[in-house]
Amino acid sequence: MTDVPKRLLLGRALRSDRLGETLLPKRVALPVFASDPLSSVAYAPGEVLLVLSVAGVSAYNFSPWIAVAVVVLMFTVVASYRQNVRAYPSGGGDYEVATTNLGRRAGLTVASALLVDYVLTVAVSISSGVENLGSAIPFVVEHKTFCAVAVIVLLTLMNLRGVRESGKLFAVPTYCFVVGVFALIIWGLVRGVLLGDDMHAPTADYEIHTEQHGIAGFALAFLLLRAFSSGCAALTGVEAISNGVPAFRKPKPRNAATTLALMGGLAVTMFCGIIAFAMVTGVKMAENPAKDLLINGHPAGEGYTQNPVISQVAAAVFGDGTAPFVFLAAATALVLFLAANTAYNGFPLLGSILAQDRYLPRQLHTRGDRLAFSNGIVLLAGAAAILVVVYEADSTRLIQLYIVGVFVSFTLSQTGMVRHWNRLLTTESDPARRRHMHRSRAINAFGAFLTGLVLVVVLVTKFSHGAWVSLVGMALFFAVMTAIRRHYDRISEELAADETAEPQLRPARVHSFVLVSKIHRPTLRALRYAKLMRSDTLEAVTVNVDHDETELLRREWEESDIDIPLTILDSPYREISRPVIDYVKRLRQEQPRDVVSVFIPEYVVGHWYEHLLHNQSALRLKGRLLFTPGVMVTSVPYQLESSEVAKKRARRREQWNAPGSVRRGPVIPPRKSGRDGGGPGGSAGSLTRQRGK
Repeated sequence: MTDVPKRLLLGRALRSDRLGETLLPKRVALPVFASDPLSSVAYAPGEVLLVLSVAGVSAYNFSPWIAVAVVVLMFTVVASYRQNVRAYPSGGGDYEVATTNLGRRAGLTVASALLVDYVLTVAVSISSGVENLGSAIPFVVEHKTFCAVAVIVLLTLMNLRGVRESGKLFAVPTYCFVVGVFALIIWGLVRGVLLGDDMHAPTADYEIHTEQHGIAGFALAFLLLRAFSSGCAALTGVEAISNGVPAFRKPKPRNAATTLALMGGLAVTMFCGIIAFAMVTGVKMAENPAKDLLINGHPAGEGYTQNPVISQVAAAVFGDGTAPFVFLAAATALVLFLAANTAYNGFPLLGSILAQDRYLPRQLHTRGDRLAFSNGIVLLAGAAAILVVVYEADSTRLIQLYIVGVFVSFTLSQTGMVRHWNRLLTTESDPARRRHMHRSRAINAFGAFLTGLVLVVVLVTKFSHGAWVSLVGMALFFAVMTAIRRHYDRISEELAADETAEPQLRPARVHSFVLVSKIHRPTLRALRYAKLMRSDTLEAVTVNVDHDETELLRREWEESDIDIPLTILDSPYREISRPVIDYVKRLRQEQPRDVVSVFIPEYVVGHWYEHLLHNQSALRLKGRLLFTPGVMVTSVPYQLESSEVAKKRARRREQWNAPGSVRRGPVIPPRKSGRDGGGPGGSAGSLTRQRGK
């Protein structure tokens, strides 16, 4: 039932030895890992203007200086991370750098920050994309939450198909967006400089009402810092490349460093271009446009929809409704949706590394059918969908939670790199290499100082606006990962073999019994198999749930030629599991050194709906017996005709694999034996003959 839809949606499973085919060239890696910082130019300029609008239109004059500060920060972070990918190419990124150089707690802090930031990347990017698309399609903006969740589901399915395949799908919209923005900047320069045209945004003639005129001093400084922290959203996703180095083709570090440089140059140019044309065309933005944006002296009203800055600039440069305008609007919406792909690649990779270090469930380290970390992808999608529903896909509210985590990771990572170079300098004697290390340390030290300063600014200016939610999320991730590691460590200690601690004692005897409900083929097979084990004592056990059926079974048992005694357990409350558990415990109390072996006959059906017709009592009983010490449980399956048909149908499928075989490796067919003819029957026959001898 599930295999065919799974193959239609995700494609055929890939063998583990084809992992090398999923590695990415730079032209595909750029849209896969850098779509988030590239697409941030669609909303980061708007966030700057929204904050400045609190002080009125005159405060817009500070936006170029804020853009310069963001550019300096971007170049610093890119230069710093180029050192990271060369020094730590294994894919651990900020987490590995912090753990190796600053300790386990610092590493967990970075990991918690990045996990929260990746979830927010998906929520913010998709919500912003829905809002951009809603400027052209009213249905989308009227059903923002539903559309955002639908896009999350679609992106999840695309990423489950594999990194390389999803990268090819995402490359076209990302490059279309880059081309569209550069065309906007070039055509705007042609119109403004060469042709001398006056370009006006749709909101150029609007006014902004503010109750805080003439802000100066500390209040102005705080406002500018808050606007700068909002513009720093353009830096989110830069760290994803350092986490995704293993996904690049060889030479991995060099290709990752080159991709970082390309991403930084493109993002800075587009960000500055949008800010500049927003100033030239007179774009107006307000945090509360219904009340603070004045059209002909009157408030815009609740029915007014405030379009993003990039949409207004495109209307001014290309003309509203023209083909280039529609092309850029569509590309912007698509790339914002696909910007979440940065998180879809970063979160599962980081989750896999954390799972390998026993800080997250081991299932996150498992690759799926398409060699992607499927469990991490699904977990990310679920968390982002919850955020989108809670915040009603409002990017303005969600973005207040944003970038706190990424600057925590920036700061700790760069501080760790400084210690990394300090450690290497103590042992390096070659003058050329020492000069290189000194230069790299200076870059990372400046990056640590600057990102640490920005982190303080972000926390101060955004804390009351929602940044505290990110801190709470980071604390929860930290606590959960610490608890998971403690659990795995405790289990490892219990499972460790220590032959010197206590003597290896063999059980005194093995007491076996077979659970029976009636005499039929599954019961007879289980009895024959139990006799083959040659236990010290063997009996059949039934539970008296229905007196008439139990009496009938007792008479049939006496009349048959079965030479195994039948024990009847009374069950006044018509339970099956509890009487068996109590009986096992009684046996263990009477003979503590005896091992109790329980054989449970089961018949196997081949269709999912047939399982609904059986009460699964054997499964429940096995679950209870697992918690009883000194008990071994053996299932003796009896395949019904429907299961044989299902097995034959599965074998006819080309390249059929057992469930989970992609994770464990290829299916190895059983070796044929010349004596027995191979197969389960031959093995059983061989075992019987050996025991007979």
